[in-house]
Amino acid sequence: MRYLGLDLGTKTIGLAISDKTALIATSYSVLHHDNNPNSCLDDLINIINKEQIDALVLGLPKNMNNTLGDRAKETLKFKEFLESNISIPIYLEDERLTTKSAEYYLIEGNTSRKKRKKIIDKVAATIILQSFLDQRRN
Repeated sequence: MRYLGLDLGTKTIGLAISDKTALIATSYSVLHHDNNPNSCLDDLINIINKEQIDALVLGLPKNMNNTLGDRAKETLKFKEFLESNISIPIYLEDERLTTKSAEYYLIEGNTSRKKRKKIIDKVAATIILQSFLDQRRN
């Protein structure tokens, strides 16, 4: 089973991919959408086909008190859009603090601010996907 993790942002979608055994998540790429995630659909479908993806894992940005704010509602709309256009399962994964964690890891690795800005979304997607994979294994 191969998974593609997605971290939906306001301008980009970070992507991470699992290995075929669904044990390890790896950063994949970043798609740019400039406030219209639907504009990435063709690119996403191409990646799904090229990498033989069996399911998507979409990060759900819940509030710290477990409620759904505006970003979470946008994510749920995006999930519905994907479900109407892609015929593979789409799972939601709690993504609270993943961007903060990604930023911490990149700072600890002495990644420059300029480079962090370019890769933080795919690192966050990797954290989201790895969390999902770890839960499924347990």
